[in-house]
Amino acid sequence: MKKSTIIIAVLVILGLWCISAYNGMVNIQEEATNAAANVQSAYQRRADLIPNLVETVKGYAAHEENTLKEVVEARAKATQMTIDPSNCTPEELAAYQKAQGELGQALGRLLAVSENYPDLKANENFMDLQKQLEGTENRINEARNKFNSVVTEYNKEIRSFPKNIFAGIFGFKQMEKFAADAAAQNAPSVKF
Repeated sequence: MKKSTIIIAVLVILGLWCISAYNGMVNIQEEATNAAANVQSAYQRRADLIPNLVETVKGYAAHEENTLKEVVEARAKATQMTIDPSNCTPEELAAYQKAQGELGQALGRLLAVSENYPDLKANENFMDLQKQLEGTENRINEARNKFNSVVTEYNKEIRSFPKNIFAGIFGFKQMEKFAADAAAQNAPSVKF
């Protein structure tokens, strides 16, 4: 075989491998951003349920105005924030998670208030909304877990040699994962 044929064959193989590596990193990055969008969608579903839940509780618990106000404020703060998972800083992700955590805590207090109102607990609309909210919280957890799993795969892909060289050349950066809120380490206090 001629030396030039071998060099051309090696360059073609190397070129095909580079294309495959690049496309693989793009595919897994898209999976990660899609997973992040699913997390945000689940959070949005929760935010969409809250006004109905608050209005239902309002009819029964007029003197619990402070708790209802906290939920509405936390919802407003949480829905104002969005993140771009492929280009967010750890601080931005932490702020997003903090806002969502505050909303979760406010909802927990609202549901605790409902324990004081047997008629409210028996209300069909309230029970339906509460079930939907519980289901949504499960969806949020599943979406965050899926996001973290895909981000782990993406980060491994772009950090493994020799793909890390191409990742650096083409601007692929490590993505941040969702982490537990620091407040989640402590059990919530429920006071009646």
